[in-house]
Amino acid sequence: MEALRLEVGEGQENFIEPVSQCLSEARRNLVWKPVAICDGNRVVGFAMYGYFWWEYFPYGRLWLDRLMIDAAFQGRGYGKAALAGLLKLLTGRYPNKDIYLSVFKGNDVAAGLYKEFGFRFNGEKDIHGEDVMVRRM
Repeated sequence: MEALRLEVGEGQENFIEPVSQCLSEARRNLVWKPVAICDGNRVVGFAMYGYFWWEYFPYGRLWLDRLMIDAAFQGRGYGKAALAGLLKLLTGRYPNKDIYLSVFKGNDVAAGLYKEFGFRFNGEKDIHGEDVMVRRM
């Protein structure tokens, strides 16, 4: 699988888990839906999403997770295009649901991208200690 060869840039290794670990989590927890980010037939990135209906029941939480662009393709607009496409997918499948994601402290590039798309820090930490951002619908 081409996505398994994706690697982040130098200094980004602590911001995201390897794709192999993400896919392993998705196999164990079928709520997670892995997504390859492609330019034509070439895989340039990866993400996962999942709707956790039991979180904050009865509302649930829709999580976007593990968005990454391979180091060789960073700086070319793939992150913006991928996030725009993922948001279109999620709002189509889960209308009127706020979208949550988390960011490691110091990952200012990702946080800046998410802010461009309307995400804001909400003061929460996720189970891994990452700062939570939300895009309200």
